[in-house]
Amino acid sequence: MMAKTWGLFIDGDYRPAVSGRTFQVENPSNGAIVADVAEGGAADIEQAIAAAERAFPIWSALSGAERGDIMQRAAEIMKRRLPDVVSIEIEQIGRPRREMAAQLARLPEWFSYFGAVARTHEDTVPPFAGSYLNYTRRVPLGVVGHVTPWNHPLLILTKKVAPSLAAGNAMVVKPSELAPITPMLLGEILKEAGVPDGVYNVVPGFGATAGLALSSHPRIRKLDLTGGTETGKAVAAIAGKNLVKVAAELGGKAAVIVFPDTPVPQAVAATLFASFIASGQTCVQGSRLLVHRSIHDDVVAELVRRAADIRIGDPQSAETQMGPMVSAKQRDLVERYVRIGVEEGARLAYGGRRPEGEAFAKGYYLQPTIFTNVSPEMRIAQEEIFGPVVCVIPFDTEEEAVAIANGTPFGLATSIWTRDIARGHRVAHALQCGITWINDHHRIDPASPWGGFKMSGIGRENGLVAYEEYTQIQNIIVNLSDTVFDWYADDGTPKRYS
Repeated sequence: MMAKTWGLFIDGDYRPAVSGRTFQVENPSNGAIVADVAEGGAADIEQAIAAAERAFPIWSALSGAERGDIMQRAAEIMKRRLPDVVSIEIEQIGRPRREMAAQLARLPEWFSYFGAVARTHEDTVPPFAGSYLNYTRRVPLGVVGHVTPWNHPLLILTKKVAPSLAAGNAMVVKPSELAPITPMLLGEILKEAGVPDGVYNVVPGFGATAGLALSSHPRIRKLDLTGGTETGKAVAAIAGKNLVKVAAELGGKAAVIVFPDTPVPQAVAATLFASFIASGQTCVQGSRLLVHRSIHDDVVAELVRRAADIRIGDPQSAETQMGPMVSAKQRDLVERYVRIGVEEGARLAYGGRRPEGEAFAKGYYLQPTIFTNVSPEMRIAQEEIFGPVVCVIPFDTEEEAVAIANGTPFGLATSIWTRDIARGHRVAHALQCGITWINDHHRIDPASPWGGFKMSGIGRENGLVAYEEYTQIQNIIVNLSDTVFDWYADDGTPKRYS
């Protein structure tokens, strides 16, 4: 089948890049070319920002209720188009159908939730001494930029787009060059829902060109990035030169902490989900299994047995449980970390190899990988691998578990597994991370703030805090007195300066 050609989505329509260049999107399961996509650069970013600036006064002038109605229509259209969107998402990144169908089915919730926020969010009337009315207004920022990754192309984008739309902003999106198609399909959905042309624009391209042009543009008012920590630091420094607000959801090294009162089958099922969903290519991947020494051996034995039974294969098949990695480059990186782990003295208990057979020959497949005999200071236990690799580390005391969990530069997410409710909350309060699950992992909701501590980022997605971070506060102070105020009158009366 011939690959489809996609233009940039600017001002409500597709167009070629100013340069005329295109790039190819590859199916990681078989190496086939999915699409040819226009390669945006600085000139295209400029056109997209200009379109957003023209559309911003139209969108921001609508009432919250009007924006809420449009976003609810977007939710309904998204539900209708989900089958096609799921299939394209699978082609781009290789995640199994069972994962993508479940994940993308949640996306309409973000438009419904933030549409409701737009309709109901209230301004404030802070106290103010004297005969004054003091009130605040939350007003949109203007044109904002979104830089999004390849691992959850539409979910992560939706977490940024929904609150920024609800707040009345216009936007320019720079998606990953590995997965640019569904972000453009979102443009079609929003247009059909009634979002004015130019409010939502997508410029696919590469980080060094389109990404740099968007990050450094002086006329955007906020940049929201999801990506690696080093990229986040560089982008924040660039945007900071223009005093642009930055939100960044960055790297992680999530721990799964299993206490001895957790049944072994539950601990293993939790680890399999946390560590191998999305082939481990997620920022909250359970990359470290911290398990109490008393059940360590039983957990490892069962984990190895269950990992060997994971069905690796064609991600379009409903039977497949684990698909390929997103690219040859990403698989090579993970394989390098497997070698590092072995060189550091860890024991490769399972996996770390490419599956054999003709069905896997053209794709970027890698077995789920389990390391034991891991010490917390090893590179494989400290650095984000972003692949299906879990390091099993034993602990003896609650305090030791907390110290190991906190002992990396990252602080995005952790899960705690225990039947002791007091211990669960006590450990959660001691963890240096933005998201903690007790007896669960990788759960999310549009109303629940999402983001990290330390080197895992700044700002939050989801919830009222995300909506408010796409606004700025205007304070209006009204003098209700008819008394004439004359600071320079020599009338002997005391004057109020402030």
